[in-house]
Amino acid sequence: MNSPSPRFLQPMLPRNPKEPHRAASPLELFFDLVFVVAVSFASVQLHHMAAEDHLGAGVIGYLMVFFAIWWSWMNFSWLATSFDTDDWLYRVLTFVQMAGVLVLASGAAQAMEDHDFTVITFGYAIMRLALVAQWIRVAKSATELRTTAIRYAVGITLVQVAWLLRILLPETAGFIGFFVLMLAEISVPAWAESHQHTPWHPHHITERYGLFTLILLGESILASANAVVESLHSIEHLSLLMIIAACGLVIAAGMWWIYFARSHHHLIHSLRSSLTYGYSHYFIFAAAGAFSAGVEVAIDLAAGESEISGIAAAATLNVPVALFAAGVWLLVLRRQLSAARNSVFLLGVALIAAGLFLPSVLPVAAAAAGMIVCVFAVEEPRSKVPAKAPEAIA
Repeated sequence: MNSPSPRFLQPMLPRNPKEPHRAASPLELFFDLVFVVAVSFASVQLHHMAAEDHLGAGVIGYLMVFFAIWWSWMNFSWLATSFDTDDWLYRVLTFVQMAGVLVLASGAAQAMEDHDFTVITFGYAIMRLALVAQWIRVAKSATELRTTAIRYAVGITLVQVAWLLRILLPETAGFIGFFVLMLAEISVPAWAESHQHTPWHPHHITERYGLFTLILLGESILASANAVVESLHSIEHLSLLMIIAACGLVIAAGMWWIYFARSHHHLIHSLRSSLTYGYSHYFIFAAAGAFSAGVEVAIDLAAGESEISGIAAAATLNVPVALFAAGVWLLVLRRQLSAARNSVFLLGVALIAAGLFLPSVLPVAAAAAGMIVCVFAVEEPRSKVPAKAPEAIA
């Protein structure tokens, strides 16, 4: 796109869904950086609560906080794939959303430990109301999509008012209200798009999902690096920590391998398929984000610094990895693999799950072994190309 005038705004008209060579913009990549912070805060808090033997409360709190992170990222990404004008007002409103993400991230510990979502709600409100302003711009510019844009603006605003009012409820009512409002949130796109759907760019949007996956897997790479650092300061547990570091890297590489083993863009071709693709990623993303906490818990257990039981510690790592693999298989792979390869893949998932019942660092090793089996199942056989005869030298 041409650079916008510094003084004038461009109309937010729908972009061509078949635009060639469409890729993530520098603004989108910059936007993603703040989510590194938000995901890190949530996964670190999950690690702390699990290590203190508050795994159940930690998982519930993590899933609630992660919903706010995921939903904010996803709504911006789908708007951008259809209406990214990259003019100065679009950029400023995007920066406002980024500020909201940072406010949200700062409230992650308070929400997960004390069930106090006040800070997160205000951060979420900043992001959502900035998005409403973008949809109002679309309603003013794109006459053919005005009703859709107005539905988005009205729906997001009403639900956001309800989120703010939820703060005033007693704890039990507020807890129930959270899940009611989650359902309300995910209903807004279905209602808005049912009138006339916005023009998604399948290649662009699936690239955006792939980039967010890389952010989440980056957290697990950091956790594995922490294991190496810890091993340098703890000769007593050196071998165990090095095993965790190596297995953590193998698992992260395997998760990357199976996610990017097949193209995703063909999965977005209708409103139903788009909603299925987008909403299914909540479970895939949440599992990938929780994996790094599982690696950290395994480090603590090996060093004797955790109060959690062996099975619970194994669950913090093996369950997210198994859910990630199963989620990618259900969404992307099962229709593209042969029956034999599907069976091998599910065997790998079963090996990961079986690690729940193994002692010491063996659950981590089981997850690594299971991920290797999954990678073997998705790797396509390469056809051999006959070697060319050497050319004669003149």
